[in-house]
Amino acid sequence: MDQSENNKRIAKNTLLLYFRMFFTMAVTLYTSRVILKALGVEDFGIYNVVAGIVTLFSFFSGALSSAASRFISFELGSNNTSYLSKVFSAIFIIHLLFSVVVVCFAETIGLWVVNCKLTIPPERIFAAHVVYQFSVFSCIVGIMQIPLNAMIIAHERLGIYAYMSICEVIGKLSIAFVVTYCSFDHLIVYGMLLFSLVVILFVIYFIYCRKKFPEYRFSFVSEKEIVKNILGYFSFSLWGAAAYVLKDQGVNVVLNIFFGPVVNASRAISYQVNSAINSFAQNLTLAMSPQIIKSYACNDIHRVLQLLFRGTKFSYFLILFLSIPVILETKYVLSLWLGQVPEYTLIFVRLVIVNTLIDSFTYIIGATVQATGRIKKYQLCVGGILLLNLPLSYFFLRLGFSPYITFLIAILIAILCLVVRVLLLNSLLRFSIREFVEKILGLSLLVTFMSYVLPFIIYISFAEGFMRFLLVVVAGIIGALISIWFVGFGYTEREFVKKMIFVKSNI
Repeated sequence: MDQSENNKRIAKNTLLLYFRMFFTMAVTLYTSRVILKALGVEDFGIYNVVAGIVTLFSFFSGALSSAASRFISFELGSNNTSYLSKVFSAIFIIHLLFSVVVVCFAETIGLWVVNCKLTIPPERIFAAHVVYQFSVFSCIVGIMQIPLNAMIIAHERLGIYAYMSICEVIGKLSIAFVVTYCSFDHLIVYGMLLFSLVVILFVIYFIYCRKKFPEYRFSFVSEKEIVKNILGYFSFSLWGAAAYVLKDQGVNVVLNIFFGPVVNASRAISYQVNSAINSFAQNLTLAMSPQIIKSYACNDIHRVLQLLFRGTKFSYFLILFLSIPVILETKYVLSLWLGQVPEYTLIFVRLVIVNTLIDSFTYIIGATVQATGRIKKYQLCVGGILLLNLPLSYFFLRLGFSPYITFLIAILIAILCLVVRVLLLNSLLRFSIREFVEKILGLSLLVTFMSYVLPFIIYISFAEGFMRFLLVVVAGIIGALISIWFVGFGYTEREFVKKMIFVKSNI
């Protein structure tokens, strides 16, 4: 397939994912409001910290997903279709074994943390235990779904991925309404219904993959060499995945120890806002990753670097575009969305978005390193730096600092990680670091400044209210579009966007 067709495929898949994103973002934000009201701030915080404990023990799911996607995409790029069933069987067996490991850790160490370390009101201990078990079951099903998702993404069948995500958020909204009007314990019902939804989605994915990809024949007997290669790749990805989980869920547990579930609720809300915004860049990465891996498998390094530079720039601009009104009008947006805004939520939201803007430069870098398969040094260095989040957060909280210090620490570490990532990628794929700094980082900072000028002037000139919010949104959109199009984009980027718009009109 020529480069033009590959670009069209990226454009079409990106647009499908953005359709999914806008719908899921709107529904998810409304669902958060409904479920926060149904559970209350305390139970909402309890659910997030208890479910976060399970996430700690499934930290390797991200590494498993990375390995599965990389090996399936690489074999497709190499046109080695006869090898696919063996690779898939090895991946499935590995996921099955690790799901057993999760159960063992979750039912021992995890229960000890819930019982002895978390700050949970005595009258909510039973409900917390029930929700914890449902979270464990949901986690196991999610792990076993990873090979199916990897198969769909590698084949770039992102339409079904988008539609299933829409079904998922509709299901979660329905659950929120059921919980609201249920007479039984709301927290327990919420955990049970979420688990039921996870099972239903897994069954649908399984049936779809069986019908659409019959060439993948599963066997419990797999070649040891394939398993060894996948586990070798996975072992280094595991370090990076552990660092990410400890950075997020580990800090969440530390905040619970020092401040209780109310601060966990504030942090959960800030991460939901961030997740909605971050999905802009994540969707682009999801659409581009298979092409990067397949291009590398074909030894088309020029194409890989082209996608790297273009994708990194696009990722940042997409998050910047939506972040402007949210950062400036955080208080108004949260009040409009939630009604009742927990303490610290405002500052948490602003800081986590700044962190994500920095991290957005690294998404395509990570996908490119993944394509090479030489991830040992990258994962060890970046993972080691990210792990500093947990001890540093604990140290400063122990000294009596406010909970938002954890976000400031994360921002500083994100900047350090960005520098290290660029240097490490340069050692794998030789490119001009100066060009990267000037054309990506430098232009992005200039575009950011230009985009914020007009909306910031409006923000400080008008009183808080709907009219100011509307003006900030309009000014942010106009300022960002003009700055990105004429300053941030070069000729090739503008042509690529025009083709995306052309593809949209023909979908």
